[in-house]
Amino acid sequence: MTESQVGEDQSIDVQDDGSSGRKALSPRTKLVLALVALVVLAAGGLWFLRYQTTGKYLQETNDAQLAADMVTVAPRVAGYVADVLVSENQDVTAGQPLLRIDPRNARAQAAQAEAQIAVAMAQADAVRAQIREQYATIEQARAQLAAARAKAAFDAGEVARYRPLAASGAESRQQLAQLEATARQSADNVRAQEAVLAMQQRRVASLESQVRQGQAQGQAARAQLAAANVDVGATVIRAAIAGRIGNKTVTVGQFVQAGTRLMSIVPLDKLYIRANFKETQLALMRPGQPATIKVDALGGMELAGRVESQAPGTGAQFSLLPPQNATGNFTKITQRVPVRISLEATPAARRLLVPGLSLTVTVNTKSARDELERIREQQETVQANQRAR
Repeated sequence: MTESQVGEDQSIDVQDDGSSGRKALSPRTKLVLALVALVVLAAGGLWFLRYQTTGKYLQETNDAQLAADMVTVAPRVAGYVADVLVSENQDVTAGQPLLRIDPRNARAQAAQAEAQIAVAMAQADAVRAQIREQYATIEQARAQLAAARAKAAFDAGEVARYRPLAASGAESRQQLAQLEATARQSADNVRAQEAVLAMQQRRVASLESQVRQGQAQGQAARAQLAAANVDVGATVIRAAIAGRIGNKTVTVGQFVQAGTRLMSIVPLDKLYIRANFKETQLALMRPGQPATIKVDALGGMELAGRVESQAPGTGAQFSLLPPQNATGNFTKITQRVPVRISLEATPAARRLLVPGLSLTVTVNTKSARDELERIREQQETVQANQRAR
């Protein structure tokens, strides 16, 4: 291209302004710039409109993880592990046997409780037999008492008959004294027989209390038997929920104590999200609002969710050592509040998810846009009423 041609092309876009010595833009350049400015303004207007209608209601956080209410598998009884019936990362169903503990010790305790029941019942039966014998003894004592009363009545009658005779001299006073002594002896015998009868009757109550004691011992032994049977059943540990086995640390032959953590069951079909939002993002956040979840492990795949609930305190309040800001210097730090979000995903997507994955969660709070304004108006009304007072 020659220099003359270059000059002609430049003269197309730039013209010489003779009055000022400056070169002015050509009409085509002005048109292009005007179109660019118009596009920029339109784009800015659309962005601003979208921000005012939707964007400012989207609250996002990348401090979020998948979670699940895992169940820790631990034995109720101590003993040696006889069998481990599952492997690491195996899917299990609710009620499926996981492992067995040697049941011989628990069965021996159950047999001992059964023997105690038998002993208690035998003791109660023996005392009942004694009670039946005691009733026969009571009948004998009543018969002896009746005989003693009859003899005492006869002797008293003889004294009454001889006393006038002795007073008239028809009978000797020695005979009367002998009859009186016999009558007193008979009366004493009646009182003795009455005491024997009362003692025998009270012994029945004592024997009945022994029966009740034996029955109570039998009930205690039955309770021990029930507890021993529970321990026998607890030697087979079953899955409380359906899920996948994780963190398995138990092996055959290992001695385990009650409450020792042996493995965990993760319910992969009941995953949820624990998202930690800043306190400045919670003003319009309410249960039921939709959420968008991006999973880092799946290349940013988006899943749907919904806000379930908010924690009753910030994460710092539930820490091992909650902060105490009333002492020393204070630096204000934006706090975060855990928010639980349900996951709405297909079974195919759920198979790719495990607890602990990092997420980015965006919650659309637009449904509560008018609520904050109503709260503010109510608060202003309260403050106006207080000033009026």
